[in-house]
Order: sequence, then structure tokens, then C-alpha cells
Amino acid sequence: MTVELAERGVLDKYGVKVLGTPIEAIYNAEERERFKRLMQSINEPVPRSATVHSVEEALEVASELGFPLIIRPSYTLGGTGGGIARTKEELREIVQHGLNVSRNHEVLVEESVLGWKEIEYEVMRDAKDTCITVCNMENIDPMGIHTGESIVVAPSQTLTDEEHQMLRTAALKIIRALKVEGGCNIQFALHEGSYRVIEVNPRVSRSSALASKATGYPIARVAAKIALGLTLDEITNRVTGKTPASFEPAIDYVVVKIPRWPFDKFPEADRTLTTAMKSTGEVMAIGRTFEEALQKAIRSLEIDKDFGDAEIARKSEKELIKMIEIPNDERIFAIYEALRRGISADLIAEKSKIDIFFIKKIENIVKMEEELRKRAKNDEELRSILRKAKRMGFSDERIARLTGRSVEEVREMRRSLRILPTYKMVDTCAAEFEAETPYYYSTYEEECELHPSKRKKVLIIGAGPIRIGQGIEFDYCTVHAVKALKEEGIEAHIINNNPETVSTDFDTSDKLFFEPLTLEDVLNVIEKENYDGVLVQFGGQTSVNLAVPLKKCLERSRARVENKNLGD
Repeated sequence: MTVELAERGVLDKYGVKVLGTPIEAIYNAEERERFKRLMQSINEPVPRSATVHSVEEALEVASELGFPLIIRPSYTLGGTGGGIARTKEELREIVQHGLNVSRNHEVLVEESVLGWKEIEYEVMRDAKDTCITVCNMENIDPMGIHTGESIVVAPSQTLTDEEHQMLRTAALKIIRALKVEGGCNIQFALHEGSYRVIEVNPRVSRSSALASKATGYPIARVAAKIALGLTLDEITNRVTGKTPASFEPAIDYVVVKIPRWPFDKFPEADRTLTTAMKSTGEVMAIGRTFEEALQKAIRSLEIDKDFGDAEIARKSEKELIKMIEIPNDERIFAIYEALRRGISADLIAEKSKIDIFFIKKIENIVKMEEELRKRAKNDEELRSILRKAKRMGFSDERIARLTGRSVEEVREMRRSLRILPTYKMVDTCAAEFEAETPYYYSTYEEECELHPSKRKKVLIIGAGPIRIGQGIEFDYCTVHAVKALKEEGIEAHIINNNPETVSTDFDTSDKLFFEPLTLEDVLNVIEKENYDGVLVQFGGQTSVNLAVPLKKCLERSRARVENKNLGD
């Protein structure tokens, strides 16, 4: 829009100045041919490619580069109009669509780097050329799937220090060459120590929202201040209140993002994941281990599906391998099922092109399930591994299913052993400085960093991931509820798991809990803080569904306390 307004003379006519990232940087990042030339001028490797303006030109390029090919239109969001062409017919179809949706009718036809690792760096730069990397993120899914469609982990888990420093150096070099003022997202393909620059988003993107919530570093806020003329060293990090925005974040936990797809509403739709986005939203979870963060993220999706899904368990081995080979929204569950049946991690890694590190981590979850089943009947044996299971992200409900017990039995056993959730703070600096922001996630460790206040306080249950019928309007309600409570002098807390929303900004509520919106996780927060009230009417179906079970649990808890008092 900015570029089009400039080209039509509207900005000049009305004397409008473009703040922050200049128009030239948008041209250089969004026009595929200019971006390629700029990368070549600074000796940054890009895949072999050619820019085309017709289907005929694309077919000529295909004869030189061979199939498969990646199609990337200029000036589109979310990979719109792009895709992977494996045949001439697919090439014709995708290129024609890409030309139609591109603002300047331009499409890049690119050699395939399918199966390479996809790594993202979120980078900031100011007008004085000071640059920092806010966060690096590793797509668990390999190249060939749009990063918005991929399961993503932060920080990266499988890079060597040498690879990280190589890509970080390249990211800083690229943002300087583009002269971006503010934030940008840089995507790399990596394979056996060799990398290619894939693309740059010269703006705050969906990945920026994730990086911001994963680290606690307010990227959009800092980018806005840079646009107004401030430099990174002049902007205070509001999380610590002590360090400047030029201080690179450090994190001492693992963050996992999983997209939320609308296939429950469109069961006949093609579930295959490609370079164009189909997801409507995403969830983010924080844990001390990858296993814990992954399981919390799956719980957050609200899809009534977990590892051990009955429908996938009915698939044949051949069907499972196909699901692993051709990426779709259920691949993570197919990988689990394959491991459960004894299919080797090496074969799964080979078929999926997912790093074996992540396959082995899912295998750890499978092994823990076997342990829980094995010790199900013996109370003492079950007690001996309960803490370890909770630290791996197993919910009480899942443990109950695996051991043939009721959820209440598991919860009581856990409480009797003092296996209770502790809450850790997101502080941008791995506890190097004392944080001032109240932004928490749960885990099962000894030390708890949450100190409940004595003020009158209310918890608002958020709306979870964006999906059809459960949109951003519920987040609007949630945030306005916070403002209303504050006006009345009541402390307002939020529990939510959607990184794209205002409710999960660290400075919206008095306290923020980044947690799955399940009965167990919400109840844990309520019991820790001992609220004066819980508001369920602002989070749409997600929070309304919790109203009755929450009421029953709280009534049981109250009765238990009263009985104990009578006994005393």
C-alpha cells in the first residue's frame, strides 16, 4: 500500500513522510529480482532463480532449473499465490495464480531447497545502524512449508554455535544492506553447514509477534519508537526497566508454536501444507524442556486431539508413512503413532526431513507413556515417576487415561506428593536482571517466582487461538474488560496462549499467564492466586466451555477446606 501510494504521487501531493523503513527498502525486499541482486552484491547466497512475468517464461526457466520448483510472487502476504511445482501442469497453474495476485505481476521461479532446515532471525536496526537479533527460531518442519504453517521452536535446538554465528552475522549484514529502520524477519535455508537466504519481511510480521511474545521483547513498540527517530540505546526495555532496547534478549526456556488450521470446518479441503498459508491462527507454549512446551502447545490448540489419537491409531503403517512423507496438519500425531509402533526414528527423519533431534524428543514422550502404563496398577511405582511425567508436560487427564484412573485420583496423588506447578517469569534476560513485568509460564520445579498479591483481583480467561467462529473480537472484549477492572481499582489478570493478540502483550494486564486454556491449567492459576472472581464471558466458546467444570471444581475445593476445618 505504501509503495502504491508513493508511485501514484499521493504521498508527494499531501506532503506525507514515510517514517521508519524507507520505500527503497520495501522495493529491495519485496521485489524478488531487486532482492536477489542486492543479496548477490553483498555476497549472500540465494537459490538459483529467475523472475518471470508470464507462464511461458516460467516454462523456459523450468527447463534450465528442473523440477521441483518454488514459486514466490512479489508483494503478497502469507505466501499467497505461491507454491511448489513438481510438474509442468502445476507450474502453469501456480505461476498464473501468482501473477494474478502479485501487485506488479511478477513471480520468482526458484530452485528447490526442499528438505533443508528453515531458520528465522528476528532483527532490529535503528537510524544509527545499531543492530541486534531479538530471537532466532527453528522451523521443525523443513523447507517447502510456509513458516506460518510450520511448528516452530525458539531458540533453535539443533544449530551448532558455528552455524548460529554464521546466520546471525548474515542477518545483521542483510538488514544493514536493506537499510530497514525497525524490525524485520529474515529466513534462511540451511543444509550441512551451507545456507541460502530465502526472503526478508521488512516489517513486523506474524513471526515478529511470536518472537516478541517468546522473548518478552516488545518488537512493535520498539519499531514504532525507531520510526519516530529514537535509537535503540535511547529506548528503555520496559520488561527490566534497567536495560536499553539495544541489549539482546536471552531466554532460559523453550517456546513452541503450533498453527491452528480450519480443517474442522472444511473437512473436504486439501490438508497438504505448502508455501502458502492455510492456518487461521496459532498457539504458543513455554516450558523448561522441548517435550513440556510441545505437549502444552498441543493442549492449547483445542482440537480434541492428543498424542495417541484414536483415528490416527487406526491407520495402517503404509498410511502413516505417507502422512509423514507428505506434510499435513496431523503429521506430528502420525510421527508419534509411528514411534509407538516401533518404526525407527531414523526412518521417520529420512521420510519427513525433520531433524532426528525432534523425532527423538517425541520418542521420549512415547517412552514415558510406556512407563506410566507399566506402573499404572502400583501406587508406589506410579508415584516414583509422576514428577518426571509432569515435567515432560503430561496433563493429569492424560496420565489418568494411560493409567486407568480418574483425573481426581491423579490430582490427589500429585498433591499428596507436593507435585505442584511453579511459575517462572519471562524477563528477556534469563534472570540476569530483576524483571518488573509480571509475565509467567508454569512448570514443575522447586522454585516459584510468582508472588500472589493481597489486592482484590479477578482472572479473565482469554479466547485461545484464532479460528473460524472464534476471532479477534473476543480479544478486544478481554482487553476492554481489563481496562474496566483497572478503572474500578481491581487487579486484572489474563490467562491466554495466543501470541498474535493484544491480551498477551506483557503490559496489557496486571499479570499475564501464558498457558493452555484447559481445566487443569486454569485451575492451577486460580488456586495459586486465590482470586475474588473469574470472568468467562469475554473469551468466546473457549472460556464459556470452562464455566461449569470450573464451578464444580471450585465447589469441591471449598467443601474440602470446610470439611478439613470441621475436622480440626
